Amino acid sequence: MDEAKDSGLTRIQRRNREIILEGALTVFAVNGFRGTTIDQIAAECGLSKPNVLYYFPSKDEIHKTLLTKLLDMWLAPLENIEPEGEALQEVLDYVAAKLRMSREYPRESRLFAYEILRGAPHLTEILGGRLRNTVDDAVAVLRGWTEAGKLRNVDPHHLIFSIWSMTQHYADFEVQVRAVLGEGHDPFSEAEIFLEDMYRRLLTP
Repeated sequence: MDEAKDSGLTRIQRRNREIILEGALTVFAVNGFRGTTIDQIAAECGLSKPNVLYYFPSKDEIHKTLLTKLLDMWLAPLENIEPEGEALQEVLDYVAAKLRMSREYPRESRLFAYEILRGAPHLTEILGGRLRNTVDDAVAVLRGWTEAGKLRNVDPHHLIFSIWSMTQHYADFEVQVRAVLGEGHDPFSEAEIFLEDMYRRLLTP
């Protein structure tokens, strides 16, 4: 069901769709796409398999819907970078937003990571379209700030890639991070302090 069809559903039908998506997110995040079945999703949701298939005709459709919603959320902080804002603070705010998303939405981050590792079969068009266009816009802003002397001259594409990898690592490899740090540590709070300091040092002219 696309967004237009979704808007025509009853409140109960919309709720059931969200229940299915929430359950599927949990199962996909643990088992990956190939290791997940409709039966597992139905069990996680507390719904029958035919009920799940009434709302989504296939596992692929559920997966694609989740990824599309995730990408909308993931791109929002990058799209919200304000060209007229204070350059360094805008970048630091973006880093903080990405880290906060990793803390609050770890399952979504792992789902996205699984998809990319599979070659992104459900995201090929989006990655080459909306994602690339959004990054191109952000790169143009970063280059403008660099040329104006507001940021140190670093490659804007690789700056963005580094922010993605540094922040999403704490969601995708949270078990490893917590195992290494041990008890008594808050990885995300500590990372927030570290990353702000690192990027401030890197980007200050």
